[in-house]
Amino acid sequence: MKNFSNKVAVITGAGSGMGRYLAILLAKAGANIAACEINQTTLAETVALLADYNVKVSSHILDVADKAAIEALPEQVIAQHGHVDLVFNNAGVTVDSSFEDLSENDWDWVFNINLQGVINSSRAFLPHLKQRPEAALINTSSIFGMIALERQSVYHTAKFAVRGFTECLAKEMKGSNVQIHCVHPGHIGTNIVTNGRMNKSEESANSMQRLVGKVMGLGNSQEELAAFFRNNGMHASRASQIILDGVRKNRSRIMVGADAKLMDLSQRLTPMHYEKLFPLFTLPLTLLRNKKPLKGMPVETSVETIKGTA
Repeated sequence: MKNFSNKVAVITGAGSGMGRYLAILLAKAGANIAACEINQTTLAETVALLADYNVKVSSHILDVADKAAIEALPEQVIAQHGHVDLVFNNAGVTVDSSFEDLSENDWDWVFNINLQGVINSSRAFLPHLKQRPEAALINTSSIFGMIALERQSVYHTAKFAVRGFTECLAKEMKGSNVQIHCVHPGHIGTNIVTNGRMNKSEESANSMQRLVGKVMGLGNSQEELAAFFRNNGMHASRASQIILDGVRKNRSRIMVGADAKLMDLSQRLTPMHYEKLFPLFTLPLTLLRNKKPLKGMPVETSVETIKGTA
């Protein structure tokens, strides 16, 4: 896809983080935006930011775990925009817990958003994407769709599955007008920990420290860990730019961040013991990671904990 001018882009999780900056960067490139988010407040903030661009914007309150809502979305978008060219299945959540202590309710919460939401959206939009001269479906997995850490069983299960589903879809759609992309972000400064759930066991803090960089001396509360994750990762605007560059260049697998690339390399070198290599690059990458937004991008100020939502 050479450019995004006059395209219509559907983005889930558009209320913050990568979803918000994907919307802004696409609007800046001339794309019309269908912004989807379960949180009405943060969605309104994104829509207000998009008012600076001469593009058509529609907002859609959406729970991506709601299959019926996903199935109804294409017609709602087409009614306002006339067609759909790009779909970014970006919404995601996590739970920090051992598998034994993880409730079935929490398992289903993550699985229905991170995996079933992607599958249902892909199924709903593909027939419409196939009608366009060129189109793209972009599903967000994670570097944790490549490697695994303890206490993230449901997140890994969903993200590994998103990777498998999307890579299979890319092979099935090869040679068609629809590009298929699987995105694998490393540590991006988003609210995923803020919006996640944490099993209040004594091991939770240790697990989250391993997840976002224990070498930096994190606090023990979810609020402290969330602040570290949000403030010390690659800025979401830069991650979004990497994703859009990958779509332009038709890269089926889009690795976001040097940490993602190195973690991927580590599991190729030593498939069962890759975590032993992490200390070699965790601290340097934490110190060198570009945390500043792209030039001209707004800085997010809203931080909301959203229990039970995408």
